[in-house]
Amino acid sequence: MIEIVMKGILPYIAKRTSGKSFKSHKYCLDDVKMPGVVYDDRQDLTLKKYGETEKIKQTKPLLKKSQQVQKFSKPLFKYFLDGSRRTYKVDDIAYDKRVYPVIAGQIGVGCCERLEDRCLNKKSFKHDLVLALPGCADKDGNKKELFFNKLVNDLNEQDFIKSKNIKFHKVLSYEDREMQVEEKYENLGIAKIHDEMIECEKKTAAQLTHDNLLNENAYLLKDGSLEYQKMKTGDLKDLSVIKSNYKCVVGVSKSFNPEKCRDKNGLTNATKIAELSLFSRTPAYMYESSRTAGKEGIVKFAIWYLRLRDARYTASPYEGIVKIEKILVSEAEQNNGLDSEEIDLISANLINERNPVCYGSDTRWANHLYPVYLTETYIKSKYLDSRYFINLF
Repeated sequence: MIEIVMKGILPYIAKRTSGKSFKSHKYCLDDVKMPGVVYDDRQDLTLKKYGETEKIKQTKPLLKKSQQVQKFSKPLFKYFLDGSRRTYKVDDIAYDKRVYPVIAGQIGVGCCERLEDRCLNKKSFKHDLVLALPGCADKDGNKKELFFNKLVNDLNEQDFIKSKNIKFHKVLSYEDREMQVEEKYENLGIAKIHDEMIECEKKTAAQLTHDNLLNENAYLLKDGSLEYQKMKTGDLKDLSVIKSNYKCVVGVSKSFNPEKCRDKNGLTNATKIAELSLFSRTPAYMYESSRTAGKEGIVKFAIWYLRLRDARYTASPYEGIVKIEKILVSEAEQNNGLDSEEIDLISANLINERNPVCYGSDTRWANHLYPVYLTETYIKSKYLDSRYFINLF
């Protein structure tokens, strides 16, 4: 191992990678407020084909169904999955006459299980500390993975790391290409950390499937979209290959862009979604995702919208509405759509998951499903304090 006497994470990295540290101002990137709304989904949805077996043309009320489920059945959802990450700019470092940001991150991915007494308990949890550097920090040439793996292993062996009782999971590399107008290296680093979080979410779903814990009576509810874009690296990089892991998984997005949802004529469905009556759902439509296309082709989804809260008590017509996704796994589902009875059962159970709510604790209260909110709260409670984390550097 190279002998380096400089103490501290950033001096160590600069020395090991032959870079020049500028000792720049450190801050949490998530605290930098960006204009506009950040949506959970990224889809441009042109809905040309039904995504369910029953070809309904109007919205469908489900209050009675939800009451029957609550009275006569156990909850469909037993597991609740959420992923979160916090990112920080901790320095600027120069390589080859160009200055790049050093991005640090905390990644948290947790899964909670509903027990027989309906209490929630931790099923799994992972909290990783990561760093993101430009690819040109690799001084061994075209061996990036080996170089950065060795870098993080050597970093973790330093006394100044051991004395803090911390350990970095990975050093990730982002593209060092020349930026176009309005592009930022910071965003490339954040994207790498976000991809690492997504990979951890996929591993959690895969483990539940491998352990035979997911079945028709025990579904996994995942916070956010299931449309995982194909990645260049990772054991589970291709959703088209691993879609069988999602047979009993439902994704629910709290915030979505209604203007992105269009009918077969290309006209927006925003008004129809906004006018959804309480405890009613839209028809389910089939969405073919080119973003997830991989070795096994395009991944197909059934997508529909459900109103959980009365619009009279929310701040906008879209508050209280969630977007629901389920991957179409079998050949029959991909040809004919998801069974409408399953869609109704999923929707009825989601209606029953809405209470109690987190009034005042979260501005997104109207779109929260309470077990997901508890899972998210648990994950965030395990983060290192941002001021403490930044001062590690």
